Order: sequence, then structure tokens, then C-alpha cells
Amino acid sequence: MKQKFFVLLALLVLVSMLMTACGGGAVETPASEPPAGGQEPAPVEPAAPAQPTFSGTVTITFTQEPDNLNPMYTDMSFSGYLRPFYLKPSWDFDENAKPIPVLAKEIPSVDNGGLSADGKSVTIKLRDDITWSDGEPLTADDYVFTYDMIMSDKNVPLSRYPYEDYVTSVEAPDPTTVVITFNKPFAAWLTSLFYWVLPKHILQPVFEADGTIDNAEWNRNPTVGVGPFMLSEWETGSHLAFKANPNWIQPPKLEQVFIRIVPDDAAQEAAIFAGDTDIGVFLSSDQIDKLEATGKVKVVAVTSGYNEAWFLNVNPDTTHPAMLDVNVRKAIALATDRFTIVNDLLKAEINPVNVTYWDMTPPYQTDTLKPYPYDPEQAKQLLDAAGWIDSDGDGIRDKVIDGKKVDLKLRYITNQRELRKNVQAVVEQQWKLVGIGVELINYSSDVFWNSYNDGGPQAQGLYEIAEFSSVQDSYPDPDASSGWTCDQITSADNPEGGNNQGYCNPEIDKLMAEQATTLDPVKRKELYNQIEQIIYDDYVYIGMWKDPDLWSVSSRLKNVKFSGVYPFWNAYEWEVTD
Repeated sequence: MKQKFFVLLALLVLVSMLMTACGGGAVETPASEPPAGGQEPAPVEPAAPAQPTFSGTVTITFTQEPDNLNPMYTDMSFSGYLRPFYLKPSWDFDENAKPIPVLAKEIPSVDNGGLSADGKSVTIKLRDDITWSDGEPLTADDYVFTYDMIMSDKNVPLSRYPYEDYVTSVEAPDPTTVVITFNKPFAAWLTSLFYWVLPKHILQPVFEADGTIDNAEWNRNPTVGVGPFMLSEWETGSHLAFKANPNWIQPPKLEQVFIRIVPDDAAQEAAIFAGDTDIGVFLSSDQIDKLEATGKVKVVAVTSGYNEAWFLNVNPDTTHPAMLDVNVRKAIALATDRFTIVNDLLKAEINPVNVTYWDMTPPYQTDTLKPYPYDPEQAKQLLDAAGWIDSDGDGIRDKVIDGKKVDLKLRYITNQRELRKNVQAVVEQQWKLVGIGVELINYSSDVFWNSYNDGGPQAQGLYEIAEFSSVQDSYPDPDASSGWTCDQITSADNPEGGNNQGYCNPEIDKLMAEQATTLDPVKRKELYNQIEQIIYDDYVYIGMWKDPDLWSVSSRLKNVKFSGVYPFWNAYEWEVTD
């Protein structure tokens, strides 16, 4: 058998050599026969690029339902939390509060030509590969349209700040270039301009047809967005669902993010214990130990600029007459033992009593001011001196004003959060010791945060004390002009104003205007310390506690990096493991 094999092999080699000699090169293969009818074979299509694959659902619990998903019409935290899913900004801020380009190619600076040397213009160079979730390219025209909608008197946005005060034009010289021109240098441009951009191709037809986008369906149903996810469902009182957007430049790993609306903190806590949620939000520090004891979650604290506080209504058209007296406001502060409240209801090491609105914006917080002390005896003396006495022995002080006896009974409003209800109950007892009466009012969040035109109790001044956690819109920049200046006082003539307290101090106006155009951070800090001192002396803001964001994260969720600016900024990187 071996001999026959070698003979056959020799013959094959000889034939191969002869064919090579005749052809002068490689062996030619005969052409294939054309198909019947003489047609050429169809060309082979190149393989389509692999589509991203998505896997898993992350569930997040919200104790408050968003009121609107168009940022023009809401400053509610729970609405803002969702924005990184469907409406990415020009640049993100990462877990260290550092800006990262998203829609823009780079962060504008003097060195790269994006920021003019005089600080009076910013040029944003956009990426050319970003589309809205429906495939329509995102362009500079979307920026111009967004500016036009904010500034149009046919729309009633929550605020036109800072565009109305500092921006003279927004132009699109080409599809990937946005030029913003200011009437003077504006220090907070990086954190105040184009946090979000509206889809012109969706909303311009609405504006042309209706004359406004105030009631556009997109405001509550933004199924076309620009981000790693798209809104797929919103069932009021139940849930919101966001599905993966395959057209995003950084396709997410998850298939879906599911937002479950729960009625209160207790329901959220139960869901965390049961393992029914991957992220718990807006937690209080007294929950940390018992949640982590389950071994199922870790609680993460993130500085985000927030402070829990009382905002005192000093608008003479809407408030109790006693609130117009600085000594009465001081007595309210001294009659409230915030230190005991923090120690009994929270963790003082995480939530110490704060002093000013800027205590959680460290570069600009005061170096000298201390929290108002608890001194009920001095509070009584101040109230006596102001003419508020208990004339009828019912335990509540009163005073005759314009011939009519008026009780010192104040409206103390907040939302339905259980912690705040507990604070109200403690304060009611503390104030009783000094003769201040109180009406405790709790609104559902969708009402509490409403605008003036929607009957919002804050915006309409239906309170003397309003409690909530807040931060300046421009965080981590300190600029908060829209909430403290005279021209921003909310009213029927100025429904989009951001100053619901009715607080007007010309010195504050002057300093706020100066800080806004001061680019030197050292000089700016000096101005803010002056602002903090004036507000402190006027007793229109009473800090309750520093309020870092507390998030619970389940052990099955990976790669979460919370930001104090955009908490869910890296949601495209999240993964779940079972």
C-alpha cells in the first residue's frame, strides 16, 4: 500500500509542475458559469456593523413623581434626576464635579479659543456624529431654538435666568458651531448655559401651530431625546420606563431603567429591604445603619450643594404681618432647637446644622458665621419687645393691628416627606414654649413645587415658613441670583420669577450683579461672604441641616458613579449581575 501511495503522489507532483510551466504563474480557476438568462451574479453586500446588545433592567424608586420632563418648566429634583437618561447636556460633570464634553467636542476655554479673552462670548464646537433618538442630527440650530423658546414671551418658562440678564444672542454660523454672546462677562456660564437642549424638529411645529410650547405633549412624553435611553412609558402614579437608545454615541449596557413611584419613604425602605429596587433615592441618614445591615446594599453620600432649610416669606402682599419684623424672624430662629432635631432624627456627623445657603458649596461658604443658637428665653424677650403678647391666655401671642387682634399663628408648609412631617411635629412643641402658634400644612410634591400659574403654594406666597432642600441652579458654581434679587420676586406680573420669598434688599442686588461678572474666584468669594452676612442678619433663611445626597445601591448593580451635579451621569456604563 505504501508503494502505490508514493507512485500516485509522484504523478500528481509531475502534473502540477507541467501546468505551472504552461501557465507561467499560479493555477487559474475557470470562471463560473453565469446564471440562466445571462444575468451577472448579485454583488455581495458588506456585513452590517454589529448592533449593540443590551441586557438587564435597573429599578430605581422615587418617593415623588416628576411634575414635568421639559426642563423649561421644572426645577424639581426628581425631574432633574432623570435628565441624564434622555437629555444629555453640552458637558457632563463627573463624580469629582469636573466637566466632561458630551454634545460638545471640548470644554470652551481661552486656550482653545472657545472663551473670549474678555469673557463676553463662548463658542461651543459640537460633535458631528450625535443624533436625536429618532435619527435626526443634533445641530447648532437646536441650541438657537432652545434659546428662542426660553426667551419667547409666548412661553412661560420657570425662569429665563441667566439668558435674559446676560445673553444678547445665540447664533449658529454652521451646523456644529454655537456662539453665545454676553452683554458683560458672566462667571457662571459653564454651569448655567445649555444644561439641556430642546429638539427643534419636534417642538417647532408645535410652537408654530399653537403659538406656545407650554402645553406640548413632549413636555411629559419626551420619547425623542438625546441620550443613552428613551422614555418608553409613563403611567401616572405608578412608573416611568426608559429603554436603551441604540443610536447614542455611547450605547448603554442596560436594556431598561425602570422608575417605580412609591407613596412615601416607608414604602421605599420596604422595597430596598425586599431587594425590589437597585437604587434608593433621597434617603435620610437615620436609615443608613439598618439598610446596610441587610448586606444587600451600600449607602453612598455625595455632596451636591443641597441644604435643608426654612425660607421665610417676607412679601407684604402675602405673608403674616409679624414676618415683616426682623426681630420676630430672629425670635423664630432662636425658638427652634435645630441641634436636637438633627441629633434625634438624623446622624449629626452627616447632617450638621448649616448656616447659609452656600454651606455645601465649599469654596464659597462662610468662614466666620455660626448657626443661630437655641435660646427660647431671648426669643420671648424679642417677641415681647415687638408687641406680641398673649392677651387672652390661650397660649398664642397676639397683637392689635389696624384695630384688629391678630394671632401669631404661622403657616408652616412642606411636602409629604415623613422626615419633614416629624420635624414639623417637633417644631410645633418647641414654638408652643414661646407662644408661637403654627398651622402645619403638607402638600403632595406635584402641588408643592408648582409654578405660580399652576397655583403653587410657594410661588403664590401661601406660607410663612417653607421647608425643603435646595441648591443653586448653577451648582457647583455659587451663582444664585435668580432666587435672591428684587427683580425675581414671583407675582402675577412676574410668574416665572425665582424669588418666592418676596425678599428685596438693594445691597444684595448690587452684590449679586457684581459677583456674576467677577471672574476672579478669590474676589468672588469675598462678595459671597458679604451676601451671606446680609442674609444672615436679615433672618430670611434659617438653615436646618447640610443635606448631601444619600443613595442606596444594590450589590447586583455595578459601575455606578454618582455625581453631585448629574447624579445618573454615567448610566450608560451601569451593569447588573445576578
